Amino acid sequence: MSEADELRQAVREFLEVTSPSGRVRDLMSTTEGYDESVWSQMASELGLHGIAVPEEYGGAGATMSELAVVFEEMGAALLCAPFFSTVALATQAILCSGDTAAMGDYLPGLVDGSKTATVILNESLGAWDPQAVTLTARADGAGHRIHGDAGLVFDGHTADIVLVAANTSAGTSLLAVAADADGLTREPLATLDRTRKVAHLQFHDVPARLIGTDGDAATGLARTSDLAIAALAAEQVGAAQRCLDMAVGYAKQRIQFGRAIGSFQAVKHRCADMLVLVEGARSAAVHAAECADSSDLPMAASVAKMACSEAFLQVALDNMRIHGGIGFTWEHDAHLYVRRAKATELIFGSPDNHAQRLATLAAP
Repeated sequence: MSEADELRQAVREFLEVTSPSGRVRDLMSTTEGYDESVWSQMASELGLHGIAVPEEYGGAGATMSELAVVFEEMGAALLCAPFFSTVALATQAILCSGDTAAMGDYLPGLVDGSKTATVILNESLGAWDPQAVTLTARADGAGHRIHGDAGLVFDGHTADIVLVAANTSAGTSLLAVAADADGLTREPLATLDRTRKVAHLQFHDVPARLIGTDGDAATGLARTSDLAIAALAAEQVGAAQRCLDMAVGYAKQRIQFGRAIGSFQAVKHRCADMLVLVEGARSAAVHAAECADSSDLPMAASVAKMACSEAFLQVALDNMRIHGGIGFTWEHDAHLYVRRAKATELIFGSPDNHAQRLATLAAP
């Protein structure tokens, strides 16, 4: 068994115990949306928070490919935790900033699970574009003060640290805000995907610390966005695989007209089509993770976002259809995956948005 397989097995077994369907439903109905004891276990016992963090900051020094394995299993389990916002967004934003002082100050806490964090790339969780940054910051002595409104922020109401892309007089900059900063208002929102919490944040001259160089954050934030997309694609593949497994398992057990419905040609063909979509999406997601340190990352990330978004949504819907009437009820988990599929399709840019981006990247 390879190291990646061992990691996958360890994470899967952990999530089977800590994130079964009943627990997911319990947590998604809470305001916080996660279990702090499980969060600590993930960091201290499995070391998941620091897999792709350099050893000098308490991490394992592994690559995005190993981290993608973790996201795949978390997607399958619909884990309720601020892992994506903390690990795929905030940790990467700090690493991409090139600010060694900030890395030393913030990363150890994120790695050991004592802190959570999130990133505001723009106000709507849309595709990264420096022109879409609406928050502003002005210099105030040794620091800055942020003003503006962010309508959709992952785990914004629980994060201990909020990293903000804002426009200063020098250009696009990255700043860090403490959760208890004066002038910061945080309001949790009810959204389509209840397994992933989102909040509305308002900044009224909130004191902030500059991360990196003033006006020079656009390149690092673009890379952060692409790495987050690669992580999201892995998550989508894991969830799509779980939907396929659910559909095939049900098709083998459900009896109609004296036969398992899986023996009917229409059902067999649909399951086969689902398998093709999942495997195609997996190839794209794996490639994006492998390109994390390559100049090919932007293109690989957009390909993965297109392929995995479309595959996950289609497979989630087909899983619901194969289950028939019960698949459309609140009591069955099929609809939770459909909600996650639709939400992740739109996060960081729709498939159409990334098709346009690919056209631009591929242009001579």
